[in-house]
Amino acid sequence: MTAQTSNSLFSKIAQGLAVLLIAVVFFSLGLWQLDRAKALKESLVTATQVDTSIVALESITAARQPIPVDAINRQVNVSGHYVGDFKAANQADGNGTVNDWEVGLLQVGENQGILVVRGLWEERLLNPDISMAMLIDIKGQLRASQSDDHGLNGDGAISRLDSSVIVGLTDLDLFDGYVMASSESHNGSELIRSRPTPATLSSRIPGYYWQHLSYVVIWWLMAAVVLYLPFYRRRVKP
Repeated sequence: MTAQTSNSLFSKIAQGLAVLLIAVVFFSLGLWQLDRAKALKESLVTATQVDTSIVALESITAARQPIPVDAINRQVNVSGHYVGDFKAANQADGNGTVNDWEVGLLQVGENQGILVVRGLWEERLLNPDISMAMLIDIKGQLRASQSDDHGLNGDGAISRLDSSVIVGLTDLDLFDGYVMASSESHNGSELIRSRPTPATLSSRIPGYYWQHLSYVVIWWLMAAVVLYLPFYRRRVKP
């Protein structure tokens, strides 16, 4: 075998391996996109299957601990005394309506506390008889803490619904997250006021299911094209 023949054979093998490698990459990307589509579909099912049973707050989470994933968006009940009141500005409810909200710091037991979205800030004077001595029974949805600021801290205001922004204002052991109250009552008498609706639950996987599937087709079509090109060049070569 001559040196020229040997070099030609080596070149063809290298080109073949390069084509195969590119095809494998495209095929793998298609598999990855398929997994994303599957994960998206599963996350959408999970997001719409909300457990509506009401459980005690302390039975699914604990103070000074990150909120468990399976506790987020659960319906809870909790009782305590309001020991603080804050304004949370520029908050959007489930209908997309932006308002300032009244957020109470509820003392639970001897030394624990959690933030509770009570209602609209403009209606904070609807129940002037509420005092720290009163035991308030609350039902609502447990939500994960917000990560983005909607306003500024200070002068009785908090920048976001997150217990970490008030750790310097209280000695209580705080629960992670907050409760969107759907009802408040004292001795069986309900406190009547407007309640913001929680934001709609959605998947955290970006994109749309059919969009991911279309990318699967594109990646695998590109893999097929890469594998076919060498044969096409050989057919059209004079």
